[in-house]
Amino acid sequence: MSENRRQILDMLAAGKITADEAERLIAALERAPSSDAAGATTARRPLPKYLRVVVEAEDDDDGEALTKVNIRVPFQLMRAGVKLANFMPPKARAQVNEALREKGVDFDLNQIKPENLDELIEQLQDMVIDIDHDKGRAKVKVFCE
Repeated sequence: MSENRRQILDMLAAGKITADEAERLIAALERAPSSDAAGATTARRPLPKYLRVVVEAEDDDDGEALTKVNIRVPFQLMRAGVKLANFMPPKARAQVNEALREKGVDFDLNQIKPENLDELIEQLQDMVIDIDHDKGRAKVKVFCE
């Protein structure tokens, strides 16, 4: 076991970090370029396997309620969906696009391509969105792992 991994597990055991934080740190260690005997780093790091969306919401009424949503979507599922969208007849894609626009979602199924998904993965870092609303506060975290 690497020293960094052992330190993360020790912090988890001591209660300094949560299990989710430990999981993210270990995943980051696995993504980090490793050094070989000559001191050079590998140029290719493994692609993330999951898109994670975590939502934490507090209820201002009593300050006690905490809603937590933790969604972990495999990128393989997303890639398969992107490929399947290409099999939709153009007329059906146009109808879906129109229905989305009517609901206020400006999204074009014709623009979904596997390389766009890869670009999203490459560009997506830890993203946190703080939301204040009339019933409390919420925090949405989106990241790859």
